Amino acid sequence: MGAFIRRMAPVAGLLVLAPFAGEFLLGNLSVRLLPAWAFLVPMYGGGALLIRELVRRTGFGWPAILLLGAAYGVIEAGLADQALFNPSFEGHDFQAVTPVPALGISALNTMSFVTGHAVWSIALPIAVVEHLTPARRTTPWLGRAGLVGTLLLYVWGLWIIFRELYESEGFLATPAQRTGAAVVAALLVAAAFVTRRPTACGPALPGGWVPRPWLAGAGGFVLSGVFVARPESWTGVWMGAALLLLAAVVVSALARRPQWTQGHHVAFAGGVLLTYAWLGFVLTWLMDPGDPVRWWGNAGFALAAVALLAWCERVTRRGPSTVDGQSSASPASASPTQ
Repeated sequence: MGAFIRRMAPVAGLLVLAPFAGEFLLGNLSVRLLPAWAFLVPMYGGGALLIRELVRRTGFGWPAILLLGAAYGVIEAGLADQALFNPSFEGHDFQAVTPVPALGISALNTMSFVTGHAVWSIALPIAVVEHLTPARRTTPWLGRAGLVGTLLLYVWGLWIIFRELYESEGFLATPAQRTGAAVVAALLVAAAFVTRRPTACGPALPGGWVPRPWLAGAGGFVLSGVFVARPESWTGVWMGAALLLLAAVVVSALARRPQWTQGHHVAFAGGVLLTYAWLGFVLTWLMDPGDPVRWWGNAGFALAAVALLAWCERVTRRGPSTVDGQSSASPASASPTQ
């Protein structure tokens, strides 16, 4: 029994952490709605676990995780809750800025929804839970039956959210919109599996400067903070695209240098995760500033995120670690705060 619990611990951790980061830490859901966590686990947790298992089984790396996370975001926002197309989703006017009438979407909010799910709902929970299980960081956690069960769990989760939102909102996207979302998601999935595997990327780049882990974390915090705070205009759309490109180019280049360690990796992820911690307070101030329970809930969620990252730091301090299965035994791996 003890061995089974240890084997299933990262599975349970990812199932729980994905909806926590994607909804509660963000402040989109109040602590008053904590029971809804169980209804979000199938879609959020099932999606994150399915993506993680597919990528680790096939030997692909973080580009594939992020592209599959983007596909997840298109499926959730385009087909499940349909926030991409619903002009009055949950009482908000999501299409008031940067509208694209031909598609029935807002360019700014489409970027925010898809990126938010790809990064905070999928990639960051995977990064954190994998870091906490160093011996099994890039190996599958489930057998074939578990993989099939995860797929069914995810599909069931999509159906739960679709049915709940359709009954409460009374909105259904047009057949063309739903078909378009499905095609885009399929293209993102295909793109994920034409990215290079870590072992096929050629030799690491020559040794060069990399920031200390704490600075990588600060950089992730600032980059993601500017992204979520960009103006709600077409300028904000172009800013967002530029920031995503900058992050992709810089992090991928640094990660190929031998001095880049798992400590850098998790520090960067932690900085990005903490952006949602302060953003949760902003959303509460905008949506329900007079509810003290909601403010205290935000504080509790933020403290939980900090405690989780402190746990990650302890794991990093224990010794050498890996990124995408490659050994990182340099002294810099000893601490993400060096």
